[in-house]
Amino acid sequence: MMSLIRHSNARACDAAHAAPTGGAHLWWGRGCGFAGLAFIAMLWTTQGAAQIGETIEVPSGQPVTLSEILLDTDPGALWVRFRFVAPRIREGAGAVSYDVTALDMDFLCNDLALPWLDERAVTAERIVISFSDQPTVLGQSDPMITQFFEFYRSENGACIWEEH
Repeated sequence: MMSLIRHSNARACDAAHAAPTGGAHLWWGRGCGFAGLAFIAMLWTTQGAAQIGETIEVPSGQPVTLSEILLDTDPGALWVRFRFVAPRIREGAGAVSYDVTALDMDFLCNDLALPWLDERAVTAERIVISFSDQPTVLGQSDPMITQFFEFYRSENGACIWEEH
């Protein structure tokens, strides 16, 4: 099961299924039950510090915009994916290096992701912070898009980097 939080919320029980004939339905559909809706309702009603589409200040000073937050149980446990657009990670003049970007990702995990999870009483097995130089669709690769990913676990109120 994966939940998506964007300008509006969407939810898919199985990523491979297409919408049913006549279009997708918010209240019913391919095996999606009301239990998931209760969880999404909780996410809707709790306001977070960062909003989708908001530019977040990071230590490097590069412009970083929160594009979406995904709740993903496909890995076998809850992973929460915080996806950002960071145009300056593209190679070339004025690019922000991976080493600098990694510090920004650490900052976002500790100062944005952990408070977001705490406000919603969500316990995640992993927290994924990803940057791309332009908006992307999860799971689709494009050699023209630069992307960086870091994986963390929460321990004693701090993000601990997980080598992958």
